[in-house]
Amino acid sequence: MSVEIAVIDDYQGVAHSFGDWSRLPSKARVTFFQDHCASEADLVDRLAPFEIVGVMRERTAFPRSLLSQLPSLRLLITTGRRNSTIDMEAADDLGITVGFTNSPGHATAELTMALILSLARNLSVESGSVSAGGWQVGVGRDLRGANLGLVGLGRLGSQVAEFAKAFGMEVGAWSENLTQERCAEVGVAGLSRDELFRSSDFVSVHLRLSQRTTGLVGAEEIEMMRPDAYLINTSRAAIVDEDALVQALTAGTIAGAALDVYEHEPLPQDHRFRATPRLLTTPHIGYVTRETYAVFYGEMVEAIAAYLQIEAEE
Repeated sequence: MSVEIAVIDDYQGVAHSFGDWSRLPSKARVTFFQDHCASEADLVDRLAPFEIVGVMRERTAFPRSLLSQLPSLRLLITTGRRNSTIDMEAADDLGITVGFTNSPGHATAELTMALILSLARNLSVESGSVSAGGWQVGVGRDLRGANLGLVGLGRLGSQVAEFAKAFGMEVGAWSENLTQERCAEVGVAGLSRDELFRSSDFVSVHLRLSQRTTGLVGAEEIEMMRPDAYLINTSRAAIVDEDALVQALTAGTIAGAALDVYEHEPLPQDHRFRATPRLLTTPHIGYVTRETYAVFYGEMVEAIAAYLQIEAEE
């Protein structure tokens, strides 16, 4: 009897090439899905036959309401070290094992620097001008000597700090529980909330989403920012108040913003971010690199193989 395995949200159609799926036993039958199911009903229809489901990060949520409608599901493997969209309590109640992979993490920090550079040199506009037959249309700014304010100084924030210092930026950080000892350890200035938002040329968000951090960067914080300052969010969408950001960008009270994360993904076709001025958008590609995918899908295969081995021995 075959074991049905689904790997979902394989947007680029590459999951098969980043893991050695041939190491799974012959009874394992893997189906890769490139498209995204937006509705729970569609997900139930799709996943009902599968005993094992491989999930790419938080692209698809697994609340209790969905898990309870998948009686065949026994193993859920998600890439990354955590996944806030999986109801762990419900999975435990339903006898569903949830597994995780490692996450290198540095790819998102690298993208953050790429976005900062793109904003500083207005690359999207300049590139668009050349593609349209034009030439130079604006004046960029240096990173050397510019102030970078990090909202959060954890694993990713500290990596961004090191990259920024290599460019000669002056780096400061703030979060509600950040200590001066931690700032000294990373080699950045510890700032108050007001100092960070008022003095930074670039503000970059690097916090985990929680009840405490939801809406943490709101209208008050954005209003503190200078008119030539930029906001970057590669963390979680809900940390930045969407209405306040759109209002500031539309009015031009800040110079611009760059986002790699959104409340609804993939971003709906009619979403206002697609037409918001001064906004650079990327489609949540912070972790989308060959090296990271090799870890994600490679360890996903290992976890599935281990599960099937244990199952065969029982």
